[in-house]
Amino acid sequence: MRPPASLVDSLRKTGQTGPDSTSRVPQSNVVTTTTTRRGIGSQPSAAGAATAAERQVTRPAIAPTPDTEFQRMVSATTGRQLPIFGASLFAGDVPSTFAPVDDIPVAPDYVIGPGDELRLQVWGQVNQEGSFVVDRTGAISVPQMGTVHVSGQRYDQLSDFLKAQFGRVYRNFNLNVNMGQLRSIQVFIVGQARRPGSYTISSLSTLLNALFASGGPMPQGSVRDIQVKRGAETIVHFDLYDLLLHGDKSKDIVLSPGDVIFSPAVGPQVALLGSVNNAAIYELKKDPASATTVSDLLELAGGRTSSAAGTQVRLERIVNHQVLSILDVDLGSTAGAVLQGGDMVSVTSIVDHFKDAVTLRGNVANPGRYVWHTGMRVSDLIPNKDSLVTRNYWQKRNELGQLPREYQPQVDSGAAGSLQVRGTTDLAATDRVTEGGAARASEGGNALGAALAGGSGIFHGITDVVLSAPDINWSYTVIERQRASDLTTTLISFNLGKVVLDGDQSQNMELLPGDIVTIFSTADLRVPTTQQTRFVRLEGEFIAAGVYSVQPGETLRQLLKRSGGLTPEAYLYASEFTRQSTKRVEQQRLNEYADQLEAQVSAETSGMIAKSVTDRDASAATASATGA
Repeated sequence: MRPPASLVDSLRKTGQTGPDSTSRVPQSNVVTTTTTRRGIGSQPSAAGAATAAERQVTRPAIAPTPDTEFQRMVSATTGRQLPIFGASLFAGDVPSTFAPVDDIPVAPDYVIGPGDELRLQVWGQVNQEGSFVVDRTGAISVPQMGTVHVSGQRYDQLSDFLKAQFGRVYRNFNLNVNMGQLRSIQVFIVGQARRPGSYTISSLSTLLNALFASGGPMPQGSVRDIQVKRGAETIVHFDLYDLLLHGDKSKDIVLSPGDVIFSPAVGPQVALLGSVNNAAIYELKKDPASATTVSDLLELAGGRTSSAAGTQVRLERIVNHQVLSILDVDLGSTAGAVLQGGDMVSVTSIVDHFKDAVTLRGNVANPGRYVWHTGMRVSDLIPNKDSLVTRNYWQKRNELGQLPREYQPQVDSGAAGSLQVRGTTDLAATDRVTEGGAARASEGGNALGAALAGGSGIFHGITDVVLSAPDINWSYTVIERQRASDLTTTLISFNLGKVVLDGDQSQNMELLPGDIVTIFSTADLRVPTTQQTRFVRLEGEFIAAGVYSVQPGETLRQLLKRSGGLTPEAYLYASEFTRQSTKRVEQQRLNEYADQLEAQVSAETSGMIAKSVTDRDASAATASATGA
């Protein structure tokens, strides 16, 4: 029976589709570690793979820990959710292979112990080769040599030691020794660890390897005083900050069998936020002699950012476990402020205020901030007309010079409406006048006649006359200014055309620091008709059909006279006058009328159904209303 496709896809995502799946199953709650160990005295294969059985150790994945009480207090007080510094190092699942692999070089100071595998090669007077595992007594048994005690020897001294032992029996020989499978050791991880317990790890594993195996300390555990206990003695106090901040792992010692890794409770914690390079919650050392000042805390965070304001920081402190108090700390003071557990240090940023600057925006070529100087006026900010031509205008102009595409024919779908030209009709900005000829009037929709008349189709025009950018509003420009006396904002308007075009100094306003000068276009504010740029398209039987710029107050009759008039083939009664604004108004009215009709039909249907006595009457009323 074939399983459903969804089940197959689900299984493929989890790596369980067949017998060739890997030993680590990436599920949400388990991490499977496979450890391979070579048998005593066995030789490695050509591929370097082990021949012994595999042992699988399954551990639950690290569950996300909730925020600590101090994190919640910082979030409630400052509105910022801060992480604990160093916790991200142990984030995620525990890697499946935390211990060093067997093929890496062994350090010269490695000490031989029970369970290690030695690979010997002897040639000369005697030829011998084999792998020997150190037994529990610390010795290896070599044929024709007997028992040789090697436990406690350093790896860099092992070759000379074995040569001396073989030299008691043989002469004229050479000897080579290498490490094979390394022994495993057992360590204990206790205290505030994420996964405390007993761990069997490689003999080359260090303190950091064991910490990664256990998932590191919990948020309630200390990362600045991780202790390694060997017997009754604490042999090292490891500060994880030395590794995170300075890359110093000199105290990352190699573990021995029976070592205990103890993570004590976390020490005093302080919060640092604001304009610093690494805002987080930091742990202070428990040693009273190691007092940490605000400057020391900023150094742990990588210092302040370039946008930090001044030399003062704000310190919020819990007083006598009762209330919060606020202190201002001057970083320039040599004494500094000593931090206590629960302190929250905030570094403020500068205000985004530009000194001695004015802002130019709107319909200009180069909007932005400009340096203000004493006696600065509008003419200094806008020296000539070229500074008012926008970059978008030149971009559209440059696009006109690109290689054109080929013409694509399109069947004429007919005009949206027609209007007979009479009298002295005023022209609007988007008017279109089409004059039909005598042949076109007699076509009557005949495709053959249209083809013979040369009107079988129209083409997409690529030479349309359009505005590359809206025109400048010369009559109105405004200066936005905030009064320093009462911080109220006022608008000072002036005539830009008189300043730039006429050089009228009465309109050349003086500028102050912080002023914002806005240049408007005719698209921003609706200007009078006489100031608008309007185009009219004349198509068809005109002496000079084309696109014309309409003068203020010009009528259609005047425009036709200016364009040369009509051709002898013009059929005046077939003329079409199209205006986009009128089309939009008509469409809006049609939509409103359709809505009214729909509402009226619904009301009448509801009334007839309500008056019906039986179900048959109701059905008949519905059919009558819908015209069925």
